[in-house]
Amino acid sequence: MKTKTIVTGVIGADVHAVGNKILAFALEEAGFNVVNLGVMVSQEEFIDAAIETNADAIVVSSLYGHGEIDCNGLREKCEEAGLKNIPLLAGGNLVVGKQDFADVEKRFINMGFTRAYPPGTTLETTIHDLNELIG
Repeated sequence: MKTKTIVTGVIGADVHAVGNKILAFALEEAGFNVVNLGVMVSQEEFIDAAIETNADAIVVSSLYGHGEIDCNGLREKCEEAGLKNIPLLAGGNLVVGKQDFADVEKRFINMGFTRAYPPGTTLETTIHDLNELIG
């Protein structure tokens, strides 16, 4: 059985690296092949890496609060590049200020994301969801 490949990174102008490294380590420990793009990753870099590695999912992190802006249009770009059904997951501090996460999650789902996670989501939750989505 093929090891599932996950592309991870911190989108936009965000330079918060620690959480991304912890996520990548946890995904590797859970048996995934992780392609960690690091910080300050553009939408196009996520897509190029997913195509190059034949990735099974893209996991986007954002901690500086501009994730909603940085992630807008990613699903459409994935589809244009031939990644029509790739699961897109986003987590961290996705928006600026205190907002009801149910509303934030709804906006991300409407942007074409498969899952969106609030700050403090456990690594186990993300791993469980990835196993469920791409088995």
